[in-house]
Amino acid sequence: MPKVGKHEPGSFCWVELATTDQAAAKTFYSSIFHWEPRDSPIGPDDFYTIFKLDGQPAAAAYTMRPAESAAAPPHWTLYIKVENADEAAVKAAELGGAVIDQPFDVSSAGRMAVIQDPAGAVFCLWQSKEQPGLGVTHENGAFCWADLASTDPARARAFYQGMFGWKIGPAPNYPPGYEVIDNGGPAPVGGIGPIRGGEGLPSHWMLFFIADDVDGVAAKTKELGGTVQMGPVSMGPVRMAALADPQGAAFSIIRPPAA
Repeated sequence: MPKVGKHEPGSFCWVELATTDQAAAKTFYSSIFHWEPRDSPIGPDDFYTIFKLDGQPAAAAYTMRPAESAAAPPHWTLYIKVENADEAAVKAAELGGAVIDQPFDVSSAGRMAVIQDPAGAVFCLWQSKEQPGLGVTHENGAFCWADLASTDPARARAFYQGMFGWKIGPAPNYPPGYEVIDNGGPAPVGGIGPIRGGEGLPSHWMLFFIADDVDGVAAKTKELGGTVQMGPVSMGPVRMAALADPQGAAFSIIRPPAA
């Protein structure tokens, strides 16, 4: 697949790991996805890791501050491209969301805000400047899809349609109650559905990465101290598994149908 040169508004443009052990995360993800970690200082004894795949940015990681780790476990965060973070944050609040962190500059890379949708799922807005976002997607080891598991899918649908102009609705060959997200491109970019598999789970975004060998990556995850939360399982022409890294951050892997 070609490298990504530009992200359109409303697209998933960046994925970021918040962890309690950045060194361990670098070892783990480099082992299962063959990412190359590159560290950039962001403060005294503090750095931001950008993982590269085929020389292109594929993901990032940072160490959670004490207040953040007290409020939430390690997790992956999804960033969505906007033209103007300040205007988008105002719009999110008008549509019933909450602005957890008001828009702020990330040095010269861009401007961002942290948003919680009306059903409780958290994501980030990204207004790019020097850093456009992911440089590679839909390749082995790269991000490819995002699922929103929501306590109120109907309310979430209305919010995201209003926020980003997404077209959200059912599609052939997907489970009942699951709707796909269309951002105007040639194919859906994600989906929305009700939370399954556990009462009391909060609304959340689940990130998917491509794995040509789903079973091998799942086995390697267990070997390295992570957990296999579901699968590996085949669903029609795809094979997938839900995993968690050794610090507990959840993510999923998928082998799409052969082209």
